[in-house]
Amino acid sequence: MAKWTPKHEAPEPLEGPVVPTIIGGTIVWFALFLVQLPFYSWFCDHGHTWWLWTCLAGGGLGLIGIWYVKKRDAAIKRAALQAPL
Repeated sequence: MAKWTPKHEAPEPLEGPVVPTIIGGTIVWFALFLVQLPFYSWFCDHGHTWWLWTCLAGGGLGLIGIWYVKKRDAAIKRAALQAPL
């Protein structure tokens, strides 16, 4: 079986508003956690407490993501300023 190779070059990666997107996703994860929190006993009775902890983990990882993309964005801007014209 022959290996498939693309016949055209890959497109440039899309750059968009990464920081606001990550912030929005993090807010959604924390909001989902807070909305489910009053129903903790129901989740516990039915063995679904992992739903809450998944939302909390998503929010926590989102905080790490916010830190990461802000550093990345700053590094890209610094590199663009230092690049020769």
